[in-house]
Amino acid sequence: MRFASLGSGSRGNATLIEAGETLLLVDCGYSVREFEGRCRVLGVEPDTIDALLVTHEHGDHLKGVGALARKYGLSVWMSHGTSCAGRCGVLPELHLFSVHGTGFRIGDLRVIPFPVPHDAREPCQFVFAHGGRRFGLLTDAGHITPYMRTHLEGLDLMLLECNHDAAMLASGPYPPSLRRRVGGRFGHLSNDQAATLLSGLDRSRLAHLVLGHLSETNNHPELARTTVLERCGDLEPVLSVLAQDDCSDWFSLDA
Repeated sequence: MRFASLGSGSRGNATLIEAGETLLLVDCGYSVREFEGRCRVLGVEPDTIDALLVTHEHGDHLKGVGALARKYGLSVWMSHGTSCAGRCGVLPELHLFSVHGTGFRIGDLRVIPFPVPHDAREPCQFVFAHGGRRFGLLTDAGHITPYMRTHLEGLDLMLLECNHDAAMLASGPYPPSLRRRVGGRFGHLSNDQAATLLSGLDRSRLAHLVLGHLSETNNHPELARTTVLERCGDLEPVLSVLAQDDCSDWFSLDA
């Protein structure tokens, strides 16, 4: 089981997850051309992707979904609310799911969506399971709910939002309305919120913790890293930080 980021931040997001014979894509906030170029960096052919899952309808996650699905004949999975936003155009194959359900299977991967508090119609994030291993994805959430915590316990791999530093956001160049949105209960997780979440979870199985969706204006990779390690120093050997403009390496679990 492994995953890789094709980019993470307010200018575009896309994440690949692979297990067994199945390759899934979560979100595509890039044009088809840009996405294809990023896939080449990782040695991935887009026509080998089995399905495309969508977390919510904001452009940095949805921009290329419709065009990519149509070009490669991909099945697209999203919540009913995200579908109602109507921003993908006609899709070759659309599957709708409940964000409160028990999940579904795509090939060799079990997919468990869960709702998150964000300013979208019906946003969700995912846990992916295969062979007793679990990868949890959490970005674009304004705060942590108890229900979210239950899904994120005992993960083997985790991609976690550290969008902003609260002090940098408060003193930064954003207008007050945008500062309230980003830092509000339906905005994005701060470094402190991410660290608090991690400090209360069972981290004993984590082989990779990857921090993502960092603001280029209101955060810095070393600041995010330091804030997390101040609360969870045991994670230093497994901690990585994603970039907006670069693909990550593959983060893998041995079979």
